[in-house]
Amino acid sequence: MSDKSEPIVNRVAQSKLVTFDLEDHYPKGERVLLDIKDWLYEGVILREKEFRAFVAEHDWKQYRDAYVALYCSTDAIIPGWAYMLIATQLEPFAKKTVIGDLEQLETTIYQSIIAQLDVSEYKDRPVIIKGCTNKPVPPNAYLWITSKIQSVAKSVMYGEACSSVPLYKRK
Repeated sequence: MSDKSEPIVNRVAQSKLVTFDLEDHYPKGERVLLDIKDWLYEGVILREKEFRAFVAEHDWKQYRDAYVALYCSTDAIIPGWAYMLIATQLEPFAKKTVIGDLEQLETTIYQSIIAQLDVSEYKDRPVIIKGCTNKPVPPNAYLWITSKIQSVAKSVMYGEACSSVPLYKRK
């Protein structure tokens, strides 16, 4: 053993490794799951006149700056125009409207964000895509960001700097 102790070097901090965290791109705004079953006759039959009345009387302002997923929790057959009619009312208030559940909503939100993302800062650099999140980041977002970053990065990994899984290395 040597009497001189070597200083501890944080090689992760000194590396050129860049971390990309999808959670950093999670947009603020309430997520709303809007079930239209109560606007249907006996929860299963869409009667146009009554449906239009519900749409006309509903307070749409409550969805200001929200992300809205439209769905029907019963086995009713909902014509496409019904969701379109609702969307026309949500347009001035909601940030985004989709037909589906909250996961489909998050997937659509992230698809838009990733499509517009500038990844030029990752050009020719080793990038790690952070895996753990506290927000509902959909699985597809990881695929899309991997593809987008792979187009410019030297290498792409998944996980944390201390324990990552290599995914891609440019040849």
